[in-house]
Amino acid sequence: MSNKKSLKGYYLITFLIGLGFFTMGLMDPLYDTYVPIFLGKYITSNSLIGTIMTLDNVLAIFLIPIFSAYSDRIDTIIGRRMPFIITMLPLAAVAFGLIPIAALSSLWALIALIFVLNLAKQAVRGPVVALMPDMVPGDLRSEANGVINTMGGIATILGTILLARLMNVKITLPGFGSVDNVLAFPVASIFVIVAVVLLFIFVKEKNSKVRNDDKQKEEKKEPILKSLKVVLGEKNKSALYILISLLCWFIAYQGVLPFVGKYSVEVLGTSSGTASLAAGMVGIAYAIFAIPSGKFAHKHGRKKTIRGALICLVTVLILVFLHGVLLKGLPGTVKLITFWALLFCFGIFWVTIVTNSFPMLWQMSTFSTVGIYTGLYYFFSQAASIISPPLSGACIDIFGYPSLFIYAAIFMTIACFTMSKVDRGEPEDGE
Repeated sequence: MSNKKSLKGYYLITFLIGLGFFTMGLMDPLYDTYVPIFLGKYITSNSLIGTIMTLDNVLAIFLIPIFSAYSDRIDTIIGRRMPFIITMLPLAAVAFGLIPIAALSSLWALIALIFVLNLAKQAVRGPVVALMPDMVPGDLRSEANGVINTMGGIATILGTILLARLMNVKITLPGFGSVDNVLAFPVASIFVIVAVVLLFIFVKEKNSKVRNDDKQKEEKKEPILKSLKVVLGEKNKSALYILISLLCWFIAYQGVLPFVGKYSVEVLGTSSGTASLAAGMVGIAYAIFAIPSGKFAHKHGRKKTIRGALICLVTVLILVFLHGVLLKGLPGTVKLITFWALLFCFGIFWVTIVTNSFPMLWQMSTFSTVGIYTGLYYFFSQAASIISPPLSGACIDIFGYPSLFIYAAIFMTIACFTMSKVDRGEPEDGE
């Protein structure tokens, strides 16, 4: 243990790479909160609005693996990942900034910009994520991923608490007059473009010692489909087991998160404005504990840390399931505060899993397959986001809201079992 290296010396580069995650953290919550409202001006069917809102997940399943793998194949004067970052992220920023204006114009203009935004954002997500393992040594990636996830969490808080307030500010637009529900989007876009400029100026892929050392070890490039077949057909099934595990824990997470706001309103009796604080508790814990969870795994091992977090999540979910029974007869304020406290605990253990699972997959990759592993991670996680909400929604319709938490606990338990089959992905495996 004493021979393990420290992230000191890589904090600055990790922070700069984290700007990519920061941009996603700014755009995603504003998109998820306000685009359904914009669509609601033209569409009365919530089902149809929900279908349009899944477009980003559908595109992600196809685009992230393709562009992640493709970024493994190219080698330009500015690197493998940077060409995608400096083209696709600014395009996403422009489309994002124009969405409220399109919403004032017509439904088709709004849908066209939603499509362009998601096309650009999902195409760049894989290369943005794969940039970190190109720049940071394998045994430090849990800690580095903690730093990056913290930046994403801070951006989420910034977007939901500060930038969202700009939606109440009235501005004058030519042709539309005095309007509100606009300003947060172009301001967020400016942040995105500034982040891209800083990334391009200060992150020099070609000068990375980690990248160049890995490249010397792995010069031969196999075709993408052959590489995928090798990854999934390896004699050691650790990569496959961790992919199955992350599918299960994302099914659990994506099944619960979309409904905690409705649960707060319909079961706990909060206002619609206060309901967002339920998911906010998870986000706050995410920002606070991302770095400590990476340090903890670096010291105690990634697999043990993830399995321990899964066991804790199952416990928390069971406690939430019993929440109404255990606190029956107590004031509503007590029920609400304890519910938020449980979700805060959920966020602690959830970020522990997310922070350390990605580095485990990267540890199993080579220089020529790191993008493929990144793409597979997103393929399985985005598949869960499409599969799970209808299933968990059906559980609520048939058995009531408490069944939601048992549903999630079952899938977290399955993930804990499949993680027991993983025997690679620790820092020392790359040595």
